[in-house]
Order: sequence, then C-alpha cells, then structure tokens
Amino acid sequence: MAGRIDRGEALRLLRGEEFLALGRHADAVRIGKHPDNVVTFVVDRNINYSNICTCQCRFCAFYRAPGDPEGYVLKFEEMFAKIRELEEHGGTQVLMQGGLHPELDIEWFEDLFTQIRSRFPRIRLHSLSPAEVDQIAKVSGLTMEETLGRLKAAGLGSIPGGGAEVLVDRVREEISPNKIGWRKWAEVMECAQKLGMGTTATMMFGAGESDEEIVEHLFRVRELQDRTGGFTAFIPWTFQPTHTELGKQLGSRGTGAVSYLRVLALSRIVLDNIDNVQASWVTQGDKVAQVALRFGANDMGSTMLEENVVAAAGVSFRIDKERVVSLIKDAGFNPAQRATDYAIIKSFD
Repeated sequence: MAGRIDRGEALRLLRGEEFLALGRHADAVRIGKHPDNVVTFVVDRNINYSNICTCQCRFCAFYRAPGDPEGYVLKFEEMFAKIRELEEHGGTQVLMQGGLHPELDIEWFEDLFTQIRSRFPRIRLHSLSPAEVDQIAKVSGLTMEETLGRLKAAGLGSIPGGGAEVLVDRVREEISPNKIGWRKWAEVMECAQKLGMGTTATMMFGAGESDEEIVEHLFRVRELQDRTGGFTAFIPWTFQPTHTELGKQLGSRGTGAVSYLRVLALSRIVLDNIDNVQASWVTQGDKVAQVALRFGANDMGSTMLEENVVAAAGVSFRIDKERVVSLIKDAGFNPAQRATDYAIIKSFD
C-alpha cells in the first residue's frame, strides 16, 4: 500500500510522537476506514471449559496444573446452561477457551461443538486459540489441516487470536516457555484462514517486552494479513500482573492508560490492512475505553456476560449492553450491535 509506514517510523511514533498528536493521527486513520461514526460491540460470553493447562504461562493466574484439586472440566450440560442464558440476553457469540489440556482430544471437541450447533443454531462459536488447536492436533495425532477441518465441520466458526502475547520468540520463551512459538501461531491462523474460517489477532503487552518487539509484533501481523486477508480485527490489551508469577518478578502494577493508548494508536496506524481495532475495557476500564475511541479504536469488543481469565488476575470490570450503548453515545458515536463477522445486527438511536 502506498504511504505505509515502516518499522523505523513506527518505533519513532511509539517512543517520540507527542501523545495527543499520535491520537489524532490514529483517529484520522479510523475515520478514513469508518466515516459513518459507528462504534460496534458484540454480545457474547466467555466460557472456560477447563482450567487445566500444561503450558503454565508465567503471566497467567487462571490455570491449574494437571492433578491440582482446583482443576476442572465443565460438563456439557453446564456449558449448555451458560449458552442458554446468553441467548436470553440477546447474545450471538461464544468465546470458548480452556488452556492446553493433556487429554481432551478431537472427538471431545467434535461432540461438544456438534451438540452446541444443534441446540443453539444462532450462536457463533468463536473459540479456542492457536495454541489449543495445536494441542488438540498433537493429542489426536492429526495434522493441523485435519484438525481445523474437523473442528469447522463440527461447528467451529472462527478462531480468536488468544495466545499471541508478543509474536517474538525471545519474549515468548521468557513469559510462556511451554507455548508454541510465533511461527506456529501464524501457521495455525493461516491454515484456518485458507479453510475459510474467520480469525482475529491480539497482542498482550506490558510483560517485559521492548518497544522494538511491540513494533515487530505489529508488522508480523500486518505481513500475515497481506498474505491472507483473514483477520477481521486486532485487539491489543495489557498484562494484568496481580496473582501471577511474572507480576511478582517484574514488581509491576500494570500498564497505565497512557502507554495503553499509545500502543493502541500505533496499532491503528500500522495495521492499515485490518478494518477493526477493539478497545479493551476489560483491562483498562470503561472510561479509558471511551478515550480509546479517539485513539483509533472503532469497536468496544464484547459485553462478556462471563469472563474468568483476566478476573483471576484481580481485574473485574463489568459492563452490560445498556452500559456499552451509553458509553459509545457519550463518547460521541453511534452504537451498533454486531455479529462476529462485523455485520450489523441492530443500531441504537
């Protein structure tokens, strides 16, 4: 694309651009992509089908090791009850994630997804993560294409970008040494996209990475999107240090609003080939999320009827659909409820 910034310019913007000037730049990019002044959101629920995980990431307060008495795997009926409640709230999407379980194979997920699709045909399964898909393939002795093809046939609609953290292996080896490397993350996403599945990309920052590594993450996402065009949205969010091993090591209180907004704005500027950028009220709170709408974000993410992973790190912001609509209006935008693929379901006057 003509006029694209390179890594050097991106690093200069992140480090040296005046704060409000950076925000105005990102806002202009947003307006160019979304001149209708609409800010969207989705009504969904996060269901953590299990907290048993062999990965044991140092930034995670949610997981339990295999054999831990606090470990669990939800029964199907428990998950069905959660989805039924979501439908009663007008929800359309389930984000289902549960770590790297050493025993749950492809048949378990096929059975679950097939039953969900049969019982709740209007619900979109936007679920798992590249690391989970890779784990399912290994447990089941399947190739990546076989695994994703069977999951799609069973009802998996799209894959969120969880587990991206920072797509630089130096960082990954420090904070999540047992998780897949960045190339495998990209391989899973590219395979899913070739099968016609939607995907999103994320970045968790504030966990000891450098500015250069933040920039590298953004360009690796941009380069993958140039090849495939399969990412519908990008979601940057901040490491929550409370109750985590990594937080104790870093002595971190978490990433502040200014740093978050700088990275968000840079994301909007660099990722010129991804239409949507989400604000993270889950980690930053609703007021900062409002400001984010003037720093490049055009989407407020989801209402999250349930969220457990970030909550395990001591962060428990909660907002319902009415609050999201109010926040968007008060920030000067036109709110609209969307589907997973960003099709508009309902606009609010």
